[in-house]
Amino acid sequence: MKKTLLITGGAGFIGSHVVRQFVTNYPDYFIVNIDKLTYAGNLENLKDLEDAENYRFEKIDIVSPAEIDSVFNRYKVDGVIHLAAESHVDRSIANPLDFVFTNVVGTVNLLNACLKNWKSNFQGRLFYHISTDEVYGSLDQGGYFIESTPYDPKSPYSASKASSDHFIRAYSNTYKLPVIISNCSNNYGPNQFPEKLIPLAINNIKNNKHIPIYGKGENIRDWLYVIDHARAIDLIFHRGTSGETYNIGGNNEWQNIDLIRLLCKVMDKKLDKAEGLSAKLITYVKDRAGHDLRYAIDSGKLRQELHWEPSVTFEQGLELTVDWYLNNEEWIKNITTGEYEKYYQTQYANR
Repeated sequence: MKKTLLITGGAGFIGSHVVRQFVTNYPDYFIVNIDKLTYAGNLENLKDLEDAENYRFEKIDIVSPAEIDSVFNRYKVDGVIHLAAESHVDRSIANPLDFVFTNVVGTVNLLNACLKNWKSNFQGRLFYHISTDEVYGSLDQGGYFIESTPYDPKSPYSASKASSDHFIRAYSNTYKLPVIISNCSNNYGPNQFPEKLIPLAINNIKNNKHIPIYGKGENIRDWLYVIDHARAIDLIFHRGTSGETYNIGGNNEWQNIDLIRLLCKVMDKKLDKAEGLSAKLITYVKDRAGHDLRYAIDSGKLRQELHWEPSVTFEQGLELTVDWYLNNEEWIKNITTGEYEKYYQTQYANR
């Protein structure tokens, strides 16, 4: 194999799409996917890759240095694409220490493993960290996040991601470790755990349940189709400049309430409902503590330097997403009943 890549969190929503991007497009790369398989890690996302010759899965907790060392000892790792993270803001408010351990300690453990195993021979090596636009804080109605925007995290989740970003830059500065960071806006698409806004709404509409909307639904997010994010990661990994940061955004801002109203129209059409019927399920609930008003990414650097562009409009991506969830009822059922957690034991216990 030409190169061995370690992808962390590869059984998760974004991670599974990144794993597929690299396994299918680079047959001369050996891809090692490590994941703890928490509630958000689902090996059913990667059923189609299980028998690929250039792919392996290892159940690993990045909070454990010994488990990380075991992977580095078994595979000659040339590069790391680091996506493993606790990522749900509400969960971070309830249990902030979980986010400190996974997002901060886990990241530092991986950095230490790279230093130990690459032994200052950094030629052809790269630690690429996938971060979030939430590290920048909240915007009002004007302006955009750029790569030099000062960090101002507002939640335990974004604070933990900001901390991991700082450690990565510190290791680059102190040890000259080759690193890249990208900060991305909200993702949507297939395989997303249904506690997130879009899959939650799709599932609730399908089952005639209320669609909870925080506050008045005025919060604004920039949305990006997950496969376009995976394409951007591929491009940055291969053509990005070590030491640089790249912002990835869809240039696609929506108020939460407007997004859900559009989704309701799409669902009415797909389910042959009378127009406006799904929207009657919208229910306003108490706002989230510390809820940032607006995120908006300026991805001009990525577009200009690496010539990346989203491949679909939001309307196209939303239809593709709805179609996927409606055509994968078994996946949704397994997620909502917890059956997906048994998949690892069934498929991997005797391997």
